[in-house]
Amino acid sequence: ALREQRADDGLLSEEMACDGARLQHSRVWIVDPVDGTREYGEARADWAVHVGLAINGVPTIGAVALPGHEDGIVLRTDQPRAIPPAPEKLRMVVSRTRPAPQAVAVAEALGAELVPMGSAGAKAMAVILGQADIYLHAGGQYEWDSCAPAAVALAHGLHASRIDGSPLTYNQQDTYMPDLLICRHEHADSVLGALKG
Repeated sequence: ALREQRADDGLLSEEMACDGARLQHSRVWIVDPVDGTREYGEARADWAVHVGLAINGVPTIGAVALPGHEDGIVLRTDQPRAIPPAPEKLRMVVSRTRPAPQAVAVAEALGAELVPMGSAGAKAMAVILGQADIYLHAGGQYEWDSCAPAAVALAHGLHASRIDGSPLTYNQQDTYMPDLLICRHEHADSVLGALKG
């Protein structure tokens, strides 16, 4: 459908071979048809579908569907919602099977509770839905794992960056994305500081 309706844009998806043609485009759709394959296969709720658009490398437009969520919701850049206030004890979503040592160390430094969860999209949307406050990932991902979630998070007024504080940049020749931080702006300095400490 994207090839038909946006023929002048580039396309990158986890489920297709990349011939490099997308690198010639300033607008590139970045898609992950099933983010959290393990969770999907186990009939869990914490998997997602990502459709994002990077313009000149910036995650700009996106939607993250949570089909397994009790409401089957889709969070979108064009329909931002109010984010619930953070509780006194912060909650950090981490991989349910392999939490990154950096995330565990930051959680300890901030006195945050660890919340294990599956897909990257589900984790990022948990911050928007008020189920978590910080999503810190340092275990390596690919562009399709975070483009749509980052776009949606930014549209909701959240902080989204690499764990050194630098911007997330998409449509790179190497699609590997080593790390990611999504959180409320008021927590970003504390998290980034704890990472440096």
